[in-house]
Amino acid sequence: MAQTSGWRGDEFAKLSAVGAASGLTKAAEFLRGQSVPLVPVDRGDLEDSASVQPATVSDLEATVSYDTPYAVIQHERLDFHHSEGQAKYLEGPLEENRGTLQELIATEVRRATGG
Repeated sequence: MAQTSGWRGDEFAKLSAVGAASGLTKAAEFLRGQSVPLVPVDRGDLEDSASVQPATVSDLEATVSYDTPYAVIQHERLDFHHSEGQAKYLEGPLEENRGTLQELIATEVRRATGG
């Protein structure tokens, strides 16, 4: 007797999206945690403004942001000298942890899809 199974591509796609949203959010939280110690500190406003916008199944994009009027300037200006912190406080950890971030996402997709 032959055994057959139905195609469950739609179900797998939905589970993959759930896992991807979870993984993206976990990766963004990890990145936030890696970047906060590198933020230039004057009064702590920039450091305190760090936040993560989580990914959703319908919007598979998580965002790490720093919300002060000078966040971009502090991030981009390599000629600024900081007694505490550094420029590229978000970009550096992103590049340095690329593999870890990818693995966090992949792990959640595998978990969600039973893989």
